[in-house]
Amino acid sequence: MTMLQADRRRDPYPFTWEIPVGILTGWLLLASLGVHAARAIANATAGAGWTWPEGKNLVTSLPRVLAGDPAAGLTLHHPAAGTAALYGWMITVQGLLLAVTIAATVWGLRRGGPSRMHGMASAAEAEQILGISRLRRVAPIIRPDLTGSATNEGRHDGYHPTP
Repeated sequence: MTMLQADRRRDPYPFTWEIPVGILTGWLLLASLGVHAARAIANATAGAGWTWPEGKNLVTSLPRVLAGDPAAGLTLHHPAAGTAALYGWMITVQGLLLAVTIAATVWGLRRGGPSRMHGMASAAEAEQILGISRLRRVAPIIRPDLTGSATNEGRHDGYHPTP
C-alpha cells in the first residue's frame, strides 16, 4: 500500500470537544466586539464621534448595549445614537460577521477539511505537466521530424530518423 492510500484511510485528528469549544469561544468574542463596533458606528453616524468603552466597561456594558442603550459605559459629550440606529447597525455588523464566518468555514473545509481529496494536483500543476504549453515546448524532442527547429546532430540516444 502506498503512502497516498494510507493517508486516505487514517484520520490524524481526533474528534474531541476542545476544537469546537475553541471555535465557539473565538466566535463569541468576535461577536461581542462586533456589538461594540456597531455601537461605535451608530454613535459616529449620529454625531457623537467614534466611541469605544475602556477597561472593564468593554465587558460590563455589553448587556446594556444589547438592551438598546447606546451610551452604556461611555462618557459622551454629544447625544448618542437612537435605539433604532443601534439595532440597525448591530444587525448589519453581525450579518457581515456571519457572512465572513460562513465564507471562511467553507473555504477552510474545501482547503483542508475531512472530505478533501488527497494527492490531487492543482490546475496549475496539471497544466505545467500535461498542458499545451509544455507540449509546444517539448515538441522538437517528441517529434523532431515535424519541427524544423530541431536538428538530430548531437543526439546521444541513438535516434536518427530518415528524412
